[in-house]
Amino acid sequence: MTTPPLGKRLGAELLGTFWLVLGGCGTAIFGSKFFSPGSVTDSRGTELGVGHLGVALAFGLTVVTMAYAVGHVSGAHFNPAVTIGLWAAKRFDSLRDVGAYIVAQVVGGLLAGGVLWGLAKSVKGGAAVTGSLAANGYGEHSPGGFSLVAVLLTEILLTAFFVFVILGVTTSHAPTGFAPLAIGLTLTLIHLISIPISNTSVNPARSTAVAFFNGNGAPGQLWLFWVAPVVGAVIAGWSFDAITGIDRSGADVSGDVSPAEVTAEVAAERTPGAPA
Repeated sequence: MTTPPLGKRLGAELLGTFWLVLGGCGTAIFGSKFFSPGSVTDSRGTELGVGHLGVALAFGLTVVTMAYAVGHVSGAHFNPAVTIGLWAAKRFDSLRDVGAYIVAQVVGGLLAGGVLWGLAKSVKGGAAVTGSLAANGYGEHSPGGFSLVAVLLTEILLTAFFVFVILGVTTSHAPTGFAPLAIGLTLTLIHLISIPISNTSVNPARSTAVAFFNGNGAPGQLWLFWVAPVVGAVIAGWSFDAITGIDRSGADVSGDVSPAEVTAEVAAERTPGAPA
């Protein structure tokens, strides 16, 4: 197998993180609560929102769909904490690539955050958008009023389990082809647990994507949603081998394609008039 060029991997990470934020946060912003004023057959209003379950599924589905779409290109991290956790587990060795992945993920998230802000502003106006863009928070900005310490511990713990699952399902011991499903379902479960606690981050790029557009204290609390996921990811990365006895250091989780695909693509690029 051949690792695709870094530029293609970064494009896949940017696209995947964009989709995660657009699908997950977009569902939280526009679909979580939606009230229909009525219809021709029923004049009574109807609650059509998807609620917490729908938002949790949206985040999980974004990861599943994009992991199948571009996982073979970049490894489908879509999350700085995942990239750092894989590095801690010695499954992603190049520090240059780690930094590049994180930049691509943050940029992809911010682009999606900008799209969501624009859509919300077009309906509510700029002032009404403040505080309503699915930002993460603690204290008065936690959906359930959970404290800084509670949110910090929750984000560390859930990110550690998330990265542990990723490390486990991407080994040769796991059933082939099911990793995206396991990862997406884990993210869904994580959201079901922690939407009331922190609005669920476990992903610094997701938190950064909407924090500055959201305002209302979110930028000032953003530090926690970088520190906690990174700490949890490193704990998982360092402990995976000790707990499972599976040493996969050097088995890079950065995407791969068959040499035949690369040869065919290069040949097509070099052949005048070849189909795209």
